[in-house]
Amino acid sequence: MTDSRTLELSKALINQPSVTPEDLNCQPMMIDILEPLDFKCETMQFEEVRNLWARRGTQGPLVCFAGHTDVVPPGPVEEWDNPPFAAKVIDGMLHGRGAADMKGGIAAFLAATERFVKNHPDHKGSIAYLITSDEEGPSINGTVKVIEALEARNEKIQMCVVGEPSSSKLCGDTIKNGRRGSLGAVLRVKGLQGHVAYPHLAENPIHLAMPALSEMVAEEWDQGNEFFPATTFQISNFNSGTGVTNVIPGTAEVVFNFRFSTELTDAQLRRRTHAIMDKYGFDYEIDWKLNGHPFLTAEGSLVEAAVSAIKDVTGLDTELSTSGGTSDGRFIAPTGAQVLELGPINATIHQVNEHVSVDDLEQLTVIYERILENLLVGQ
Repeated sequence: MTDSRTLELSKALINQPSVTPEDLNCQPMMIDILEPLDFKCETMQFEEVRNLWARRGTQGPLVCFAGHTDVVPPGPVEEWDNPPFAAKVIDGMLHGRGAADMKGGIAAFLAATERFVKNHPDHKGSIAYLITSDEEGPSINGTVKVIEALEARNEKIQMCVVGEPSSSKLCGDTIKNGRRGSLGAVLRVKGLQGHVAYPHLAENPIHLAMPALSEMVAEEWDQGNEFFPATTFQISNFNSGTGVTNVIPGTAEVVFNFRFSTELTDAQLRRRTHAIMDKYGFDYEIDWKLNGHPFLTAEGSLVEAAVSAIKDVTGLDTELSTSGGTSDGRFIAPTGAQVLELGPINATIHQVNEHVSVDDLEQLTVIYERILENLLVGQ
């Protein structure tokens, strides 16, 4: 049986061992597909990261497909039932690193675009691709840099579909129409090292920090809203001590993170954290890192087009959700673009034996094509 176009492209992309920040031949393969469709393709190289900006048309609205060709490492290769970079269909499932996150989504983008352009060569507006090889890594030389370049020349994305695996149990059952913000921090507490038998001659930084941290854990930061759950605070690392039992440590380091809603800003979280720490009067410093602001596309033409497309193709009434981690949508939304994430089922992403349903990829292709029709074909 001959592979469908989507499956053919998925296999070709998976077979490239493009572990972040490598792209290898993924974006050149995409250029070979897009240029014959009259896309103007630009390779944007920032440090070791290759990015692709491709656009067909010059008018608005500009509808963009965004995603990444880099993948996380496969882990122990011997634990895979099939080599991670040798795509194979097993019992209707396409196996390989990146099958779900997110080379299958990129293949569906491409196949949908080919069909759409063939059927609607004179469509209104423009179609674009923003593809990076830096999403699974530090995300500093990828989408964020491309957006900076586009903004500098006043090239605006009006609507963007990010092909991240958003679905839960059925293809199309969930659209991510926003994401929580992520604010990380490293708290360093200074005490005074000493012997455990003479605590009056020392200052234990763990003891100093614990009341404040307990208050942080118990704090109600907000109550969320109709689109976002309440902001959460989590300690992910706590390091202190010399490794022996009879020494009070001199310092402690605590790593923590906020996942926050649109009810708060990162500045408010910083101020409230410092207020709690200062209340207890110990010597500390905090290094903050904002990983992304919260964003939300509550309504608009893109959400309507996607919801309608999913209903037409699958019969599902899709759920709008802001759950999960961050994505590169956090770099695109602040420009004013409508942004949503729509892709295959996310059950096996980053796992050994990552796989995705071949039938789901076919459905996803039709959904993407229908979204383009809903947005760029005159009524």
